[in-house]
Amino acid sequence: MLATLSCLAAIVTQTAAQPTEFATIDGTIKALYDVISGPAGAKRDWDRFKAVFAPGGMMRASVTTQAGQVRLIEMTPEQYVERNSPAFEKQAFFEREIKRTTEQYGNIANVWSTYSSSATKDGEPFQRGINTIQLSFDGKQWAVLSILWQGETDKTPLPKQYLPGG
Repeated sequence: MLATLSCLAAIVTQTAAQPTEFATIDGTIKALYDVISGPAGAKRDWDRFKAVFAPGGMMRASVTTQAGQVRLIEMTPEQYVERNSPAFEKQAFFEREIKRTTEQYGNIANVWSTYSSSATKDGEPFQRGINTIQLSFDGKQWAVLSILWQGETDKTPLPKQYLPGG
């Protein structure tokens, strides 16, 4: 019995010491894209999605209306889930990072992540844009404080430095 408890304690200690997928900026960003992507009707792991964010984390989209007015749409991760779950039930959505620029100082980082959205995993994009993502590190894992994104338009094409090869 004592040997079994010692063995279990060693396993628990080893498991707890292993880094999580959020131990690096790369792992955190990959999880962010991975969790929202999938075929129509595929259940997203919304608990994993919410775990990417720091408490109080926010999401914002800068959009231009048909009338030409710029609007900022703000939502919590929970509101994003409520807003997008019905659409993900009906249509496939795959978003992938196509280029990243990271600036980090100690426990803070800002990532400019150029994305491409499509209806299939490797399909032709129907949208591209940039996510600017602020993260903080608590000594164990990186967490998203804020995401602000803007989709590419005819009036705002993606700058070459934010495209692959640029």
